[in-house]
Amino acid sequence: MPRLIQISDCHLCADPRARGRRGVPLRQLEAVVAAVNHERPDRVLVTGDISNDDSPASYALARRTLDALEAPWEWLPGNHDVIEPMAATRPLPAELTLGNWRILLLDTHLPGKPHGELGAAALEALARRLAADPVRPVLIAMHHPPLEVGSAWLDAIGLRHAEAFWETLAPFTGVQAILCGHIHQAFVGRHAAGEREIMVYGCPSTIDPFLPGSEDFAVDPVARPGYRVVDLDGVGLATRVERVDIHR
Repeated sequence: MPRLIQISDCHLCADPRARGRRGVPLRQLEAVVAAVNHERPDRVLVTGDISNDDSPASYALARRTLDALEAPWEWLPGNHDVIEPMAATRPLPAELTLGNWRILLLDTHLPGKPHGELGAAALEALARRLAADPVRPVLIAMHHPPLEVGSAWLDAIGLRHAEAFWETLAPFTGVQAILCGHIHQAFVGRHAAGEREIMVYGCPSTIDPFLPGSEDFAVDPVARPGYRVVDLDGVGLATRVERVDIHR
């Protein structure tokens, strides 16, 4: 059974000693990478917000750190990312194959904006990609959540015009689930797509976990960094979240 692991929201700076609200982002990412290696994944996907300062050096630091993974890894952009230095450091793939699964990577970021969007052209392209192979199961990965997560300030900066996204997915029954980042917390939700529902899974960040259910910005004082494990079988998946202790 192929195993995918999702890491998200690393927020590295050019300075490896830079601190976040609850620790040093580089040390936290290194601890997550070490824990992920024990899971023996077949592929690792980092779902955006790699950088916190837009610098080419922050992406170079991320690549050196993620290269310690013992499985192939890829990334996609989040709202904090800048495409040019990110793509110059490592390409941004549009699709992965894992077992008999297709994993479609969507770019929801808008330069300079905290919220995300998939415009008409992107949705038309997504529909064409799904129609081209209607048989194999599909997992979609994106940075911004395409539904409300129950936290007012995060819901205000999620995926705009999300209903158009769900309408695009409705005819394609091969889409099994969606992975997202951005929310810095574990999350499980579902949304109607035509006559069925599609599961949506959010991932803990490697830094500064956000407090679930908060009206305004708030960091969870007790949650630890983490990652999401996704085990893929023939047409379904099993998923869990793991947390990582950071030794100071």
